[in-house]
Amino acid sequence: MPVFILLIVYQYTGLALGVFFLAGITDMLDGLIARRFGQRTHLGTFLDPLADKLLVVSAFSILSAGSLGLTVRIPLWLTITVISRDLLLVISVLIIYITVGRRIFLPTTLGKWTTASQLLLVISVLVSNYIGAPVQGLNWIVYLTLALTVSSGLHYMVRGMKLIGQETPEPF
Repeated sequence: MPVFILLIVYQYTGLALGVFFLAGITDMLDGLIARRFGQRTHLGTFLDPLADKLLVVSAFSILSAGSLGLTVRIPLWLTITVISRDLLLVISVLIIYITVGRRIFLPTTLGKWTTASQLLLVISVLVSNYIGAPVQGLNWIVYLTLALTVSSGLHYMVRGMKLIGQETPEPF
């Protein structure tokens, strides 16, 4: 992650794109190998999504910074929306843990689509900066990411409220 940020700061966008892509591929392979060989751990199931979120939040933050002179940036309002959603999810998990006890928090299909759109946006902005012009359909990706981020945030909140009201433990 620090390498990715430094490459953006020094405007090595092609290398930053490669590092981001490599991070995504290795994360995917790590997950596949863990599932294939039964190497999943409680710590891994906690740390892997956390690392993914840190990478996405770092990418959004650095790619929305106006002071870097990037040709194409992620709108600051979208970055604030994405980070706010993630903070609300973390706070909600803590509240559920404190009030109801430990729960398994499974990702939803909507949450996975949200992450995919966020990653697509980061890659699109990186490619745009590498070629020096916005890629085709970038505005659509921005608004799709907004819609999915807000929708999944609301969906997780509803699920969390239902979980707090339950008597018997059930996966989140």
